[in-house]
Amino acid sequence: MIYVVRHGQTDLNKEGRLQGRQGLPLNESGIEQAELLKEEFKSITFNYVFSSPQERAIQTAELATGIKAIVEHRLDVFDLGEADGLKREEVKLAGVVPDSSVYKGVEEIPTFMQRVFAFMKELEDKYDSSNVTILLSGHRCTTGCIGAYFEGIPEDGNLLKLSLDNGKFKGYTFNSVQVHE
Repeated sequence: MIYVVRHGQTDLNKEGRLQGRQGLPLNESGIEQAELLKEEFKSITFNYVFSSPQERAIQTAELATGIKAIVEHRLDVFDLGEADGLKREEVKLAGVVPDSSVYKGVEEIPTFMQRVFAFMKELEDKYDSSNVTILLSGHRCTTGCIGAYFEGIPEDGNLLKLSLDNGKFKGYTFNSVQVHE
């Protein structure tokens, strides 16, 4: 079973700002959300806990499971480049991401999907036939991309349709989707 978690709230989330690789740690509400996840997961024994390298994702994973997270760079947040930290309503978008012709350093969506999908394929190849329970802690974008790995890419390509809210989770198995929210 794979449990996918979006990190708890940070002050940037609360302020409606884009939060990428320059993000903040969990705020008080985010810590509470992670503690609620711990309660949800109390009867689950995790064999592996993987997290984005972002502090907020690591904090959520470790608070929710009591296990030291293995940092996995392929689960890192989508790189927002120069749009990182800006208010959502101020950002010029190209679809659902900041316009790379306006903001330098914005990651390409296919590159982002390729790295997340490569990690998921590696997990599937290694653990598909074994009875392990894995927690993956990430971000709005990574939870959406992982959702697309299991459920398929939405027709309009918008992975964020499959993403999770702060402090929420979904469960999947490699051969079929088992959603738990």
